[in-house]
Amino acid sequence: MYLGDYIVIEQQTGPFEFACESVSTGTKFTASVDEDKREIFRDKSFPDSHPHACRFLRPDGTLLRCTIHRDSPAQCKFYRCVVMRIADREGNDLGIVTGTLHLHSEDRGLHSVWEAAEKTFPETAPDAEIRRRQYLTGLGYRVT
Repeated sequence: MYLGDYIVIEQQTGPFEFACESVSTGTKFTASVDEDKREIFRDKSFPDSHPHACRFLRPDGTLLRCTIHRDSPAQCKFYRCVVMRIADREGNDLGIVTGTLHLHSEDRGLHSVWEAAEKTFPETAPDAEIRRRQYLTGLGYRVT
């Protein structure tokens, strides 16, 4: 969400086109809002109320979406925010796992299970994310 500090819109060149710069690399790029996201892009309330958020990020129901996914710079394409959502058998949300395979949860039981998964499938192991997902599913967690 804070990639707004790294992407600068230099100029709006059309209704949904922008000349931009990736601050971290100094790379200039052209961004065009994806056609299927133009309606949510029109609502400026999110970027106005979140000044450090990426100017191309918009809420879409309960999700935040990148509206320039096709044209997003490399730093965005390689950034993996949430790779797993974990819920109990009834579907109650328990936590999320980010692209660095770090668990974010207040559920102590899930933390214990995750620590066991980390020991069994360390981050350096091939397919660690997939194996941890299977491990959790085998224990009855819902993983999406």
